[in-house]
Amino acid sequence: MPKVYARRRLSILAAITGLIAMASVFTGPTASAALPTPVSAATARTYLASLTVATENRTGYNRDLFPHWITISGACNTRETVLKRDGSGVVTDSACASTSGSWYSVYDGATWTAASDLDIDHLVPLAEAWDSGASAWTTAQRQAFANDLTRPQLIAVTDNVNQAKGDQDPATWMPSRTAYACTYVRAWVQVKYYYNLKVDSAEKSKLTSVLSGC
Repeated sequence: MPKVYARRRLSILAAITGLIAMASVFTGPTASAALPTPVSAATARTYLASLTVATENRTGYNRDLFPHWITISGACNTRETVLKRDGSGVVTDSACASTSGSWYSVYDGATWTAASDLDIDHLVPLAEAWDSGASAWTTAQRQAFANDLTRPQLIAVTDNVNQAKGDQDPATWMPSRTAYACTYVRAWVQVKYYYNLKVDSAEKSKLTSVLSGC
């Protein structure tokens, strides 16, 4: 009788273990973007309060004024470096191109297994940076901004989501995943603060509103 009981107990434990394993397969993303952790909401609120509010001006903007996807290491440029950082199980070839892996887009909650389905988003868009102060920078400063891997400025996301965002600021575009809203605005404010960029009134109002709930 004790042996039968022990066998039954073991079979129950095995069944529970199997259910847990199955649950882990079906819950959560297979990969999570590794955006450098933004400052806290409290710090972001302090930073935001110090930013200059001004009307934006896009006169003279050209994307080519921000040299991007520069070589980071060996054969790897900025795009390829972010793809490898933000993916799970990423395999690259001799040219550093991602040949396989899994990427979870935090903006919309989609998971992709082909690098071609991902864009590298400049969280604060290049045109937005130009509008709010980068027009006065040197080319070297704009290149540093466009390839910044230290601040929370570059992230791999679904390509058509990035294209829909375009050059919009948070007043007119936010990630569809509301769970990411706080992280997004904290990152936005940190980047603007670090680079001493201005904000317009609608942008500041939206950032203030979201941060108040973080």
